[in-house]
Amino acid sequence: MPGGRRGPSRQQLSRSALPSLQTLVGGNCSNGTGLRNRNSNSVGLSAPPLTALITPEPVRHSRIPDLPLDGSLLFEFLLFLYLLVALFVQYINIYRTVWWYPYSQPAASTSLNFHLMDFHLIIFITVMLARRLVWTIISEASQAGSSSLVRYVVLIAARLTLLTLCGWVLCWTLVNLFRDHSVLNLLFLGYPFGVYVPLCCFHQESRSQVVPTDCGYLDQDAPDSSLLRPKDFFTLLRENLREQFASPASVPAHTCPLSPELIRSEVEGLKTDFNRRIKEVLFNSLFSAYYVAFLPLCFVKSTQYYDMRWACEHLIMVWINAFVMLMSQLLPPSYCDLLHRSAAHLGRWHKLEHGSYSNAPQHLWSESTIWPQGVLVRHSRCLYKAVGPYNVALPSDVSHARFYFLFHKPLRILNLLIGIESSVVLYQLYSLLRSERWNHTLSLGLILFCNYYVLFKLLRDRIVLGKAYSYPLGGSSLGLKSQ
Repeated sequence: MPGGRRGPSRQQLSRSALPSLQTLVGGNCSNGTGLRNRNSNSVGLSAPPLTALITPEPVRHSRIPDLPLDGSLLFEFLLFLYLLVALFVQYINIYRTVWWYPYSQPAASTSLNFHLMDFHLIIFITVMLARRLVWTIISEASQAGSSSLVRYVVLIAARLTLLTLCGWVLCWTLVNLFRDHSVLNLLFLGYPFGVYVPLCCFHQESRSQVVPTDCGYLDQDAPDSSLLRPKDFFTLLRENLREQFASPASVPAHTCPLSPELIRSEVEGLKTDFNRRIKEVLFNSLFSAYYVAFLPLCFVKSTQYYDMRWACEHLIMVWINAFVMLMSQLLPPSYCDLLHRSAAHLGRWHKLEHGSYSNAPQHLWSESTIWPQGVLVRHSRCLYKAVGPYNVALPSDVSHARFYFLFHKPLRILNLLIGIESSVVLYQLYSLLRSERWNHTLSLGLILFCNYYVLFKLLRDRIVLGKAYSYPLGGSSLGLKSQ
């Protein structure tokens, strides 16, 4: 009608209609970006922020029981006992005899050629292997406290006596080794320290970083200004050597930070701590295998025959077993659960090829935004897709992707350790069935007895944690609300 009210045309209706859910996801994300439509034109919708329209899936954490963990003193004693057994086995492999031959053709009167052994070297290796145990005893005694002056004086005197005794034994063995062996052989005595000392300089940058206290990882009143200054070589050397003797650090607490900046700061702190623990595991496992299985081979006389293949195989087994034992102690289930929770808050981005998802909504990545799963973002001229249900990671940071890959499944490290230890045990059982020499049977029996204990603890933790993580999460579980 000429005077009637006209209804909106089809074109006007399409422009003024309410945006769909997909349009809202591709709307303005509080960073000034628009929606990319099929014709690659920017539609200027004044939509609310993305996190206000779509709430990311809340991160809920499973509650795991407190599994028993060996104390520092007990673990160091068991590790030292295992290394002594492995050292004894290696000397059996090197200096064995055929003592069961009849006396008409005597090959040897004892099972081992004791006259060929260097007992000064054995004492030196034993002291070097006991360094962590001695320091743990001193640390545990120091933490016990002193209720009286007499007890404090006795404690100080005992510490000095123990350290002086170890130093005197080392000096006495070194003097005798210098007198009986060549300089080339003596260079093998301190080779691990010669390799480790230059590596101390590469930790200056990581040690100068201060983790914010708000992320719940460190409990400090105020950052120390001395940590921000570069440290000299001797300071770094002293700190690294102190770490080698120190007991395992306590597991930090997780407070479910709500801010993306705090989540990334917590992850950075956990990465530094995890790398420090892995460095300690690698160095101490290689150190143990070197002094237990390799150093005795360096002092064998040229006229002495031994099975090189079996000795090298024993070296590899000692390194793997020491590695698994240290990993299970320094990366307990509570610490792996902490890494899993931080990885769940961090998320991950998957890089897409150019031209893919050209018709889907895309956004510019913002460091203050919590991105839900499936969102496409642009960062450094590359397209990324959110993988985790909660994503605050830097898309181009490879370390964030590696952190999420390693720890988004809480049982990944434990399954890896079980696989390694099970493979070692099965191979040793197979070798035991095929062994024909008495030293092979004895060495495999002793080492298997130690491996059974480690495998038992790993399987116990795997069964308990598997049931805990498979238990359905209820409403009482910890949830993280989007901001």
